Amino acid sequence: MKVSIELLGRFAIRIDGREIGASEWKRDRAAALVKLLAVTPQRRLHREQVMEAFWPDLDMELAAANFRKAVHFARKVLDAHDVIVVGKEIVSLSDDVELEIDAERFEAAARAALQGGDAKACAEAAALYRGPLLPDDRYVEWLDGPRSSLQQLYVKVLRTGRLWQELIALDPTDEEAQCALMQAALDAGNRNEAIRLFDQLRERLRIELGVGPSAAAIAIYDKALALSGVEPVSATDRIRASLAWGLVHLQSGEFDKASEIARETRDQALGAGLAREVGEASAVLGITAKMQDRWRDVFRDEIIDWVRSRPSFVPAVFDGHLCLAEFCLCSASGPAEAAELARELLDVAEKAGSSAGRGLASLILGEVAIFAGELDEAERLLTDAEKLLLEADAVAGRVLALERLAEVSLQRGQKWRASRLIQRGLGDADQSWLSPHLVMRMQALEVRAATTQEKRMEAILEGDRLLSPGSCQPCSMAFRTASAIALAEAGELEQVDRRLNDAERIAGMWHGGPWAAALWEARGVQRKAQNNGVRAVAAFAEAAARYEELGRPLDQERCLGRMASAMPAVRLADA
Repeated sequence: MKVSIELLGRFAIRIDGREIGASEWKRDRAAALVKLLAVTPQRRLHREQVMEAFWPDLDMELAAANFRKAVHFARKVLDAHDVIVVGKEIVSLSDDVELEIDAERFEAAARAALQGGDAKACAEAAALYRGPLLPDDRYVEWLDGPRSSLQQLYVKVLRTGRLWQELIALDPTDEEAQCALMQAALDAGNRNEAIRLFDQLRERLRIELGVGPSAAAIAIYDKALALSGVEPVSATDRIRASLAWGLVHLQSGEFDKASEIARETRDQALGAGLAREVGEASAVLGITAKMQDRWRDVFRDEIIDWVRSRPSFVPAVFDGHLCLAEFCLCSASGPAEAAELARELLDVAEKAGSSAGRGLASLILGEVAIFAGELDEAERLLTDAEKLLLEADAVAGRVLALERLAEVSLQRGQKWRASRLIQRGLGDADQSWLSPHLVMRMQALEVRAATTQEKRMEAILEGDRLLSPGSCQPCSMAFRTASAIALAEAGELEQVDRRLNDAERIAGMWHGGPWAAALWEARGVQRKAQNNGVRAVAAFAEAAARYEELGRPLDQERCLGRMASAMPAVRLADA
């Protein structure tokens, strides 16, 4: 019997050429047992190790029963009893079948190629790596080690073989690979290709990591811009180089220098009519001000000054401050401070005849109304904001208005209406350079608006795909908590702890927002699903108290309702 197991890029099994489809695995634990054995050295484990990995919170008797069921269903799907061998203490994949595992084959070829250092052997080994280990099981903790080891080995093979294009395909932010290709293009006299590669690196670093290129990459870019005998350099290229240097100073803690470069660059972008670059320079100014604890004053002065003097660029300036503005709005003092600013902005915008200024003021006031539980007023303000921002071609602000309108619908239990608003917002978000931020925020609402478990899981998988190490942390938090709550309510507890641990780590770095309350609520849902009523009630009570401090009565009321629903389990436990 020949058994082939694919783990790289997907999960598939072939037995004598017959592929077992994913739909045939009706029991998750049956498939997980095969996966666990396949990624384990020698393909064998003590049965207690399996039980600890899959059912750590169950007593031995219940865990042993679940283990026997997993073995039974795995053998049933495989239609080959002898593939999984269960001894008195050990469970393993059989040595008596011809077994091939793609991950093992890649690992052997990669180690041989690295030992020899041969470029051709590296290329052949790299071709065997067809994707990350079991990508659909991203949040399964026992796969973290094997997945990371295999990917690190793949990166070593690519670097040793100087397979720069493949390395960039894996990680567009790899500056060694990008610089090597930029330098090769420059050596060949192809300035346009060097500039294209730099722009690609710059964009990916911004999206994936929220940082700018290194000094080494910018230096090559500067050489490309200075290359003689070719067409003149565009204003956009010059401005992007300047912005990149501003980020270098920002990341080095040289905040005054970063601010100086950002202001100079923004003036250049304004003169060239480059709205996006105005926004990006404003973002550098905003981040610098946040690091110096003066963001609120800078934002107020900026937005009002631009409404008065350069109203057509107001959407671009707001885009640059959007993430920080939304984060600060959600703090305990945020709504009152934001409402005061919005009313001042509205007065200035009306006098200046600025649709963008009026739209942004209405947007902020609408958000404040949502937090206060005034849904009718929020809907009125946000509807006005969406129309005004459409008139002003303020894409990011308009998408944010649609997001908040969808939230109003969800608060009212109107999932069908929320879904329509979400789809409108997603359609518009792609037009903005802030698309990764806007889409991630919408994805949280997609999870909440889903009407079936299947749609909910599709929304979670799409959100997981969008997450990256550098995803905007405040913008990703709503999705992280919403997905954890949805999975806990569906009984998919294996993924929940990992998601909430990630979210708690991020919340610890961004103090002052609503995330502590949201995390307590999510932990409460998790504890309730684990039949731990006492801890669930305590978590919901803490979440309700935190929401009360933030002045968010509807969220407080929801948590109190969850707490009441968990009380019977506490009484039963006491009895």
